[in-house]
Amino acid sequence: MKTTNYYDTFIQVADDCPVHAAQKPPQKEGEKTVANIQFEMIRNNPYKYTSDDILFHVYATKNKINGKDLEKEREKFFSKGQPCFRSSPLTKRYGWGVHSDSQGKIAIYAVESSEYKRLSKDKNLKHLKAMRSKRE
Repeated sequence: MKTTNYYDTFIQVADDCPVHAAQKPPQKEGEKTVANIQFEMIRNNPYKYTSDDILFHVYATKNKINGKDLEKEREKFFSKGQPCFRSSPLTKRYGWGVHSDSQGKIAIYAVESSEYKRLSKDKNLKHLKAMRSKRE
């Protein structure tokens, strides 16, 4: 199975992120967006879930996959490569950095926060940038 998990890594916001202060993704009428689901899971449960857990939960929610099929669907989902949090709307559009700890569990930090700045300079972490929205 493939994975999107990172370990001891900090994903900084994209160079072309349009905000200078992190924003809560706006709620749209009807179903929650990918950004809403990711934000709520991570913000309410820092360092509880891995990237794989969150990305599969979003997929299962959007596709209305129920309990008895979850494990089989998770295997199928990760049998091919999936985009990681470098392509998340949280890191590309809404100004949130993603920190993965030594167990691969993640938390988010607002781009303007002191914790984001500290993690950005932490030499014990691998540093990645979120993917740009536009090609150069």
